[in-house]
Amino acid sequence: MTSQLNSFGSILTFAIDLETRLRDYYQAAGSSARAADADKRRATLERVRRENVTEIKLEPIEGLDEADYALHFGGSSAAGQKSNEAAAARFYTDAAPKINVREAQRALERCARQHQELADA
Repeated sequence: MTSQLNSFGSILTFAIDLETRLRDYYQAAGSSARAADADKRRATLERVRRENVTEIKLEPIEGLDEADYALHFGGSSAAGQKSNEAAAARFYTDAAPKINVREAQRALERCARQHQELADA
């Protein structure tokens, strides 16, 4: 069963979970620098969610589904890592314009850029 990402809270929760899973994946793969970067993004997203929770407008968000951004942790090959980075970049690129809180939108855009750079490396 897939889950719709249809609110500010669900998008930020998904993003925080995504970064946590990537951190754990990179730690297991022995890439401490990438793990640290994922953990830094996770902490930033948690701060953004905390600071903007009172500004959230309850406008529904449409067009985002968790299944479209699935990560695969079957191996730690360079190709597998690039595939996960591309999926993360796609999520942030799709989610950022749907968020109505500018600080949160900028944080998602920054995450998208960082993941895209890793996917293209």
